[in-house]
Amino acid sequence: MGRLLRQETVGGAVVLLAALVAVVWANSPVADAYDAVRHYQLGPLDLEHWAADGALTLFFFIAGLELKREFLVGSLRNPADAMVPIVAALAGVLTPAAIYLGINAWSGLEGGTLEGWAIPAATDIAFALAVLAVVGRALPNQLRAFLLTLAVVDDLIVIAIIAVFYTSGVELLPLALAGAGLVAYYVLQRIRGESWLWYVPLATAIWWFTHESGIHATIAGVAMGLLTRVLPDPGEQASPAERLEHTLTPYSAGVAVPFFALMSAGVAIGGGSELVSNPIFVGVVAGLVLGKPLGVMAGAWIITRITRAELNPELAWRDIVGVALLAGVGFTVALLVTELSYTGADGEAGKTAVLAGSLVAAILGAMVLRHRSNVRENA
Repeated sequence: MGRLLRQETVGGAVVLLAALVAVVWANSPVADAYDAVRHYQLGPLDLEHWAADGALTLFFFIAGLELKREFLVGSLRNPADAMVPIVAALAGVLTPAAIYLGINAWSGLEGGTLEGWAIPAATDIAFALAVLAVVGRALPNQLRAFLLTLAVVDDLIVIAIIAVFYTSGVELLPLALAGAGLVAYYVLQRIRGESWLWYVPLATAIWWFTHESGIHATIAGVAMGLLTRVLPDPGEQASPAERLEHTLTPYSAGVAVPFFALMSAGVAIGGGSELVSNPIFVGVVAGLVLGKPLGVMAGAWIITRITRAELNPELAWRDIVGVALLAGVGFTVALLVTELSYTGADGEAGKTAVLAGSLVAAILGAMVLRHRSNVRENA
């Protein structure tokens, strides 16, 4: 089971299934039971918040591990190679946010609101890589590295946005305790501490104090991931980051992210033609389907023109078009930002837009990448 869940296609399929169950359940005659489950109190939090604040912390911990590995031994190790996807990720965050703000501020549509400007800014790592793995068997490995770098940097930017713009207030004492816990975590890594008897209670304390400080608890996952040792010692077969990623990925792909999808993706689909005139819906869909690919392509093209940064020789710009479209699959992080931005009818509109925009982006990206894969196979 662990080997299956480490495959990106399987992990993506499990998350998609959980999302479909949530949507069907929320639109069924027993929709009240779905709301009751989501708001069931389990200890200090209800299940919906355990999913968003707890389960996703594991997902972001693994994202932090991946990002640090890419910086030290992967595609981000060479600044010239890393510059193109990094700038593409930055432009891919700014452009859909600008489109959302434009539609909600100046379109003239009634009910425009600016709180959700970051919703279409994030790319879902798991879904995007799963689609690429399914349709792009003949595509070069460098394209996967480009997409992984783009998605991880993209998510890191959105995590920073969450910390800065979606934190209503900060409690200094819990924040200081979380910081002290991170220092202890770093020291354990430096002195080569290995026992889970140290790390599990420490990680739990860091997570809880981060949550209590008012900063979103997923920030703790990223911070611990970035502090984990990536380079193996002489004679060490695998570093702690490699071992942790190998051990925890099945739990993230098979439990944590599907649990979040089940608790968050259940939107009551309705409104019909009213959605087309809802600025939140229009802004999110336009940001994901149009803003993301425009921003990614523009950022990548501009940086290669004004600096010495170059696209990998194995890649063609037509390959990047497919990845840019695929970057519009927002899902996990986009749903999280929606929950932080809106409640009630606005939240339903935002989540519906995330599901619709991500689906369209996945289909368009898959079509382009499938065509490029066939061209390379026949070349």
